[in-house]
Amino acid sequence: MSDFAELSGIDYLVVNINAVNSDNALHDREQIVQLLKLSDLNLDPNVTYFIVAKKGDSVIGCAGLDHNIIKCVAIHPDYQGNQLNLILMDKTIKYAQDRGYFHLFLYTKPENEPIFRGCGFYPIVTIKGVVVLMENSPVGIKQYCKQLTLQRKSGSKIGAIVMNANPFTKGHQYLVDYAAKQCDWLHLFVVNEDASRFSFADRFKLVKEGTAGVANITVHPSSEYIISKATFPTYFLKERAKIDQAYMGVDLLIFRNYIAPALQITHRFVGTEPYSEVTHAYNEAMRYWLQDAGVSSAPAVRLVEIERIKEGDNIISASLVRNLLDAKQYDRVKTLVPSTTWNYLAKHLN
Repeated sequence: MSDFAELSGIDYLVVNINAVNSDNALHDREQIVQLLKLSDLNLDPNVTYFIVAKKGDSVIGCAGLDHNIIKCVAIHPDYQGNQLNLILMDKTIKYAQDRGYFHLFLYTKPENEPIFRGCGFYPIVTIKGVVVLMENSPVGIKQYCKQLTLQRKSGSKIGAIVMNANPFTKGHQYLVDYAAKQCDWLHLFVVNEDASRFSFADRFKLVKEGTAGVANITVHPSSEYIISKATFPTYFLKERAKIDQAYMGVDLLIFRNYIAPALQITHRFVGTEPYSEVTHAYNEAMRYWLQDAGVSSAPAVRLVEIERIKEGDNIISASLVRNLLDAKQYDRVKTLVPSTTWNYLAKHLN
């Protein structure tokens, strides 16, 4: 009874912390920031809406929502250990559902996992001492993998590529052609989000058209289980190295532990990355998270790095294509992309 008695007189409401024309919202934002600091958390820049618990004029609990990812959950120390967290999470889940988000994810520190298990979340992968990714379903990723098994192909060497293809270039095409020749079957995942210059629908279409001549390939839309760096939370990690370790580890362990076994993938193909430190670091991380026996009991997935092709002195990349489009150097763009991509681009030139 004492737990609930402590919770009397608490109001729950939704706060848009970017409502700069609202004095109340600005006041609540300041309190949310201070509350997060008490829990050694930062405000995640991708969170606009918070569900807050207020006692009088004071914010004593908060939970942020970034699309279908719950972030920045904090309870004032004076109210920890009672039912406030459970009630706050319940209201956050209902608010997300009202906005059309039913499959929810949550990142937290490993020591907080039991708290969120009690709120109906289940762990997917854990990076020891750093982060755990959870979802609000005990069977979510299992159901996804069951669907993937329907597209399983036989063979002793099954390859995979994950690409954004923003847009699809001759470099992408070369990587696909090379990998397909090395494998009995190739699974190509196109990152499924609209945080790129070209929409997912257009990117997926260009990949399908650009690989139409490859007989032993399945092109998949990626799922929510292929983690985007754009949506990966950093609010509870202070060091850049830990942020990168957490993001890459979560993404690659999901691939190794779930996606690869579902499709019996044995090899993952990537292009070399001489320019981008971030992409180069990701390639290096693959060697560890996909191949090291100490990080997972799942079978290792062998990394195969392919030297990227050049056009003249330049390595072909999607970023180069985008830069040339911005500079209206269309003749050069035409040399870097397949005819299918060029036909699309030509229709959309300014």
